[in-house]
Amino acid sequence: MERILEPEVMEDEEQARVYANADFAEENQGFVDQFLALYPDVREGTVLDLGCGPADIPIRLLRSRPALRVTAVDASGPMLHWAEEAIRRAGFQNRIQLVCRRFQDLQLDSPADAVISNSLVHHVPNAFQFWYAVKTFAKPGAPVLIMDLLRPDTPEEAQALVDQCAADEPEQLRHDFYHSLLSAFTEDEVAAQMAEMNLSRLLIDVPDDRHWLVSGRVY
Repeated sequence: MERILEPEVMEDEEQARVYANADFAEENQGFVDQFLALYPDVREGTVLDLGCGPADIPIRLLRSRPALRVTAVDASGPMLHWAEEAIRRAGFQNRIQLVCRRFQDLQLDSPADAVISNSLVHHVPNAFQFWYAVKTFAKPGAPVLIMDLLRPDTPEEAQALVDQCAADEPEQLRHDFYHSLLSAFTEDEVAAQMAEMNLSRLLIDVPDDRHWLVSGRVY
């Protein structure tokens, strides 16, 4: 199945509300736990989160690593409305900096001590821009953890995943999940992108039937 693009930025307020209120606790905590296990030495400095969404992952990360700070970037103003509220409730206003900007237009005062991203790459028309940003924004030796959806072989397989994983979710969320799967990359495509960008120190894994995971350090 060829990749079918979906919109790069979530501009619809109702769409953002549904996503922000969805229960991704298990997946998001699993992402944070993976970061903590892979990089026990990362306890200070600034983590750059590309495509932070409603900021659940930055909040969970800071609860485990209280000396870290996060620069959380997302191009969706409606999504960052929910992120701001979640950060206020967590009391992390001074530790999480929200930036409403496309990562392609982002500028940082200094390189990040670590770079994370969950579920952004499938929104990006040109994935090479994403990997270039990772290289540009990470300081040498900085750890990286990137997770995203894995494109199925057929639309029917994509629909089956939606029915399996989101049977009881709102129709808007099911719709978005299906189209995100169609817009995602395969493991081979991601591996080829990293090879082209000379990111050979990063490793790709497929932890389940719908995600790929990239980890390692940028040099």
